[in-house]
Amino acid sequence: MAGPLLEFETEMFLSLFECDGLLVAAEGMGIDRILLQFMRVCSEQGSLVLLLNTTTPEQEYFTEQLRVEGVTHLPRTVTSDVNSTERYNVYTEGGVLFVTSRILVVDFLTDRVPAHLISGILVYRAHKIIESCQEAFILRLFRQKNKTGFIKAFTDKATSFSSGFCQVERVMRNLFVKKLYLWPRFQVSVNAALDKHKPEVVELHVPLTPAMRAIQSSILDIMSACLKELKRYNPTLEAEDLSVENTLGNAFEKTIRHYLDPLWHQLGAKTKALVQDLKVLRVLLLYLTQYDCVTFLNLLESLRSSQKNFGSNSGWLFLDSSTSMFMNARGRVYCIPESKKKLKVGAEAEKPKSSSALEVKRELVLEKSPKWEALTEVLQEIERENKSSQHEPGRVLICASDDRTCAQLQQYIRHGSVWMLNRLYIRTIGKRDSAAAAAMDLKSHKKGHGWPKNGAKGKEPAQKKKSTKSKKRPSLTLTQMMGNEEMDEAAVMGSSGDDGDPMDDEEEGGEGEQLKLDLSSDAYYGLLKEPLTVIHPLKGLTDPHSLTRVLHEVEPSFVVLYDAEISFVRQLEIYKASRPGKTLRVYFLIYGGSTEEQKYLTALSREKRAFEHLIREKATMVIPEEREGRGDTNLDLARNLEPANATTNTRKAGGQEQPKEPSRVIVDMREFRSELPSLLHRRGLDIEPVTLDVGDYILTPDTCVERKSVSDLIGSLQSGRLYTQCLSMTRYYKKPVLLIEFDPAKPFSLMARSDFRHEISSTDVSSKLTLLTLHFPRLRILWCPSPHATAELFLDLKQGRSEPDAAAAQAVTAESDMVAESAGLYNPGPYDFLLKMPGVNIKNYRAVIKNADSLADMCKLSQDKLAEILGNAHNAKLLYEFLHNVADVPAPVQKAKPT
Repeated sequence: MAGPLLEFETEMFLSLFECDGLLVAAEGMGIDRILLQFMRVCSEQGSLVLLLNTTTPEQEYFTEQLRVEGVTHLPRTVTSDVNSTERYNVYTEGGVLFVTSRILVVDFLTDRVPAHLISGILVYRAHKIIESCQEAFILRLFRQKNKTGFIKAFTDKATSFSSGFCQVERVMRNLFVKKLYLWPRFQVSVNAALDKHKPEVVELHVPLTPAMRAIQSSILDIMSACLKELKRYNPTLEAEDLSVENTLGNAFEKTIRHYLDPLWHQLGAKTKALVQDLKVLRVLLLYLTQYDCVTFLNLLESLRSSQKNFGSNSGWLFLDSSTSMFMNARGRVYCIPESKKKLKVGAEAEKPKSSSALEVKRELVLEKSPKWEALTEVLQEIERENKSSQHEPGRVLICASDDRTCAQLQQYIRHGSVWMLNRLYIRTIGKRDSAAAAAMDLKSHKKGHGWPKNGAKGKEPAQKKKSTKSKKRPSLTLTQMMGNEEMDEAAVMGSSGDDGDPMDDEEEGGEGEQLKLDLSSDAYYGLLKEPLTVIHPLKGLTDPHSLTRVLHEVEPSFVVLYDAEISFVRQLEIYKASRPGKTLRVYFLIYGGSTEEQKYLTALSREKRAFEHLIREKATMVIPEEREGRGDTNLDLARNLEPANATTNTRKAGGQEQPKEPSRVIVDMREFRSELPSLLHRRGLDIEPVTLDVGDYILTPDTCVERKSVSDLIGSLQSGRLYTQCLSMTRYYKKPVLLIEFDPAKPFSLMARSDFRHEISSTDVSSKLTLLTLHFPRLRILWCPSPHATAELFLDLKQGRSEPDAAAAQAVTAESDMVAESAGLYNPGPYDFLLKMPGVNIKNYRAVIKNADSLADMCKLSQDKLAEILGNAHNAKLLYEFLHNVADVPAPVQKAKPT
């Protein structure tokens, strides 16, 4: 199904096969094909190869590909479903294994993995090796125990290395590789291979309608005004990065957070509102070119109504550009004739009770999307070509950005724009006026069947430009942008989402089952038989390889890119090059002179600049010879068993010094998502991973640590969970510790300066933290600026103290009956009850326990004795009166029984 490797792909494979390294390829250049080739070579019982950073759908895809190619020893997956005692046998059977990172870390630490038998490790998505510290920890453990196995890493996200200081060098250091292989699209051998068999490319530059162009101009004006305000409130921000052009790109969210995150806690409400406004305006730009006129207007009206309902105040709604935008957006959907406007003015003077009768006077315009008409022309051209061809009709694959666009195209192709826009209007804007919906002429449904043949009046025809040279186009990544926007989809659409359900209507061509096509669940949109036409989204896929499956299953002769995406464009180039005898025509549809085109070009430019940056870095990079860690000189693999500031921990026996064994720390399994266990191990502490019910780290038999980030701390205080955790720690350990980690590069405050109060309040975070310390006086709170500082602190806390026992720590649960601190003295139930009594507090309860074996014994003590025990006459009086005074409660009156 994947086919043989092309010339440049073979070169990529051989270069990485010969020497370990990091392979960075352009997006869509078939990096999964290279990984599959390595898996073919390694799928033998004689070798054990671990594959990191793959998702479950990807694992299923790779396994299926190898099965189709006749590989007998297929990859297997090791998850928590495989018993820990059985995993060693799975490892020793060899082959390629998909292992979850947390399980692999634990198995390396507990020597459940036969490290000496591992042939090597393949790392997918290598650009994430810094963020995901688990994989970096795995590679370090592997290289410490195995000096001969290979490490080969793959990524197609060159832009991930363009930000940060020496980012690619840091990744290579974590990977323990010293070779960097760069394969951009403009590489000579790539150009040579793909130019031999170029697909025929037809570019359709579709003009925006006058109303769309006016709306786009209004949105850009509003964005410019918001940016001007943002700079005015924050003069330190870089002016170059906060331009309207950069605002259109998908990297803008990352850029703005980079500047504002360190100051976010100090920013005023106005600045935060402006950042949110820019997000909303970016969504508006997306909806303008991506969806129909009704959906866009519904979004606008929803935004305005949400402003009123929630009392929020976005200043841009009151700008003149905003007024113009609303007028043009409404004009695309409906209009009110001049005669009806005069009638409405007279009616408003009389102040009628209901305006529904007036709203009926709207005349629907329902402007068609220009791209729909261009798509119609393309499909008609394909239909004519198929009829005139002597061969079997060429199949058609239509690719659009996301699910909603695909669903709309499916309905447009089947029923036409009139039917679809009327239906959308009734289910969204028309819902607000049932009279308008009832009066609407639905007879136009029948007129709209089939593809519309005539373009809208006053529209310029799509400008067609044929080219035999495939033009490189960048990704719009629209679904990613939508994923960054924190907006309610149902609120945006104003409907249940059934406006885009392709299963709502009768199928003319049936489903993939009738066509004997085993297509993925993402490809069910608009399967038509004559010619076979499949509509498929480019983003938001449940299966990341579903588009690849459809491409190879359908084998289209015509591909229509309703929305272009850079990785799929290059995938089409490779698809054509691997089938030199078959024809492939690709149609590009794009709005000329639009923000869609601008984003299109900006994305390509960003990747090109990223590769140029990597090429320069590679030329100047200084890599030590011991980087791979195959010898004993790589300092990254060293474990500092004796800190520089520590005293000599040796014992003399028979005149010889015996070094002390490494200390150990009991770590909860869930903590391996953080970097701290890796840093502790690097500093010479042995890690014992277990499942802990109380605490995250056990440093000594008496010391238990609960680790929290600032966000976790606030959330736990608000929910009350932190109180329960501290209660358990203080009950079972003498030295409970609350560790709060924060990033020194991102200052924070638990509350705004304006919220400071002189008294404790039950609503703010600082007061809750104060109450926590008052309730648990033995609780120690440690503030650490980074995991590195925490690791050093743990070393200091462990010096000269006993080692913890994993079995004992694992046995402690929130429901344990005995208290470890004084198990022979009291049980948790009476202990809690004692602390609730008047006069008893956390400072004097121990004295009571020492002088009374039970609550009954305490009741026998005199007031003077209690004063002696408690050290306070007032507290003694409160406790004595609570125990001995009879409550003044009137006795219930008994009713006399009737005689």
